[in-house]
Amino acid sequence: MKLNQLKNKKILITAGPTWIPIDKVRIITNIFTGRLGAIIAKEAIKRNAKVTLLLGPSPICLPLKKSPQLRIIRFKFFKELFKIMKKEIRSKNYDVVIHSAAVGDFEPVKFYHGKISSQIKNLVLKLKPTPKIVDEIKKWDPKVFLVKFKVEANLRKNELIKRAYESMLSSNADLMVANDLKDITPKKHKAFIIDRKKNIIKANTKEEIAKKLLNVIARNYEGRY
Repeated sequence: MKLNQLKNKKILITAGPTWIPIDKVRIITNIFTGRLGAIIAKEAIKRNAKVTLLLGPSPICLPLKKSPQLRIIRFKFFKELFKIMKKEIRSKNYDVVIHSAAVGDFEPVKFYHGKISSQIKNLVLKLKPTPKIVDEIKKWDPKVFLVKFKVEANLRKNELIKRAYESMLSSNADLMVANDLKDITPKKHKAFIIDRKKNIIKANTKEEIAKKLLNVIARNYEGRY
């Protein structure tokens, strides 16, 4: 794949977890680090794209160097990410959005404006679904090429792909990257890249996901409509 196929394409990548506050000192978050999104950003820069990376509170050192082609915007909380994405996508005319951030699915029904006492013996925390950011992206910019990510746990391949394909359509996404938690380790990361025609490409590492995903984006971007 030629490195100039994404030259000057404006790509927005989200990566890392979100924080959702319970009270003034406690949060709900998840186990993901943003490493895959950072590797995708690094590969996109190699291909001469102009990358904006929205990066959550990652606990690890990510493989990124300063570059005139890279703009990094940090966020911590879910509501921060929602606000930043809405503003960026509505105003910056991105060609591609790669939404790999591990966004929180639930938030407390009621936020406690203080610190919940640790002396409480049985604490019941009621949760409600958060708004689906990925479902808003094509409303903010119908022309953008959208890549959605989905993580499941302990599914067979056929069921994983079925659920991922349905999820892609529900968000009006152009591509889906489907993962199962059992296939993600420090040394490997098996994933399936799925398009709307149900073509499936397998990758086995984060670096391979990045390269193959950007290859597919380059092939499919121009011929969408």
